[in-house]
Amino acid sequence: MSIKYIATSKLPTPWGVFAMHGFEDTETGKEHVALTYGELDANGPMLGRIHSECLTGDALFSLRCDCGFQLQTAMQNIAEQGQGFILYLRQEGRGIGLLNKIRAYELQDQGANTVEANERLGFEADMRKYDMIEPMLKQIGVSKVKLMTNNPRKVKAMQEMGIEVEERVPLQVGKNRYNEAYLKTKSTQLGHMMNEHHFVDDEF
Repeated sequence: MSIKYIATSKLPTPWGVFAMHGFEDTETGKEHVALTYGELDANGPMLGRIHSECLTGDALFSLRCDCGFQLQTAMQNIAEQGQGFILYLRQEGRGIGLLNKIRAYELQDQGANTVEANERLGFEADMRKYDMIEPMLKQIGVSKVKLMTNNPRKVKAMQEMGIEVEERVPLQVGKNRYNEAYLKTKSTQLGHMMNEHHFVDDEF
């Protein structure tokens, strides 16, 4: 495995002080981050999230997706729990990169949905990989998880690596008028597990 641990520092946030652990994929040059909060129990299931980078949602407050809302809610939930982790993976746009994501958004502006836009550009609907998860979790001392996700592919990826997913915790936040169609496509075409009645709507 090409994942190399680099260093750990403190990361003060509005929800508390996390520890930030840096990793480098020596094959691709990509840099990934694990955030941990509190003392992690190697034997107990840890509340956590695998979060793929979304510059538009995480940093630019985009309402086209639910990514930023999910990241903030996950950090808040972990802080309230008193312990947990987030793996922040650098695979923008479900793996197609930032500029191709903007191209996909342009096609969506013209009427394509998120899956159709990726496929028109010659990509699969979801090109993310999760092979970096195992060494990152090993470094921070996590072997059992309560995973905050709506995506069954993340649960399956962890199980295939021998990581025990004791519970899937739904993370249905950030629904608004700009991303309703996007969320529906994630549910109907990408298999994301969402219950319409359990969504936390935001008024935008």
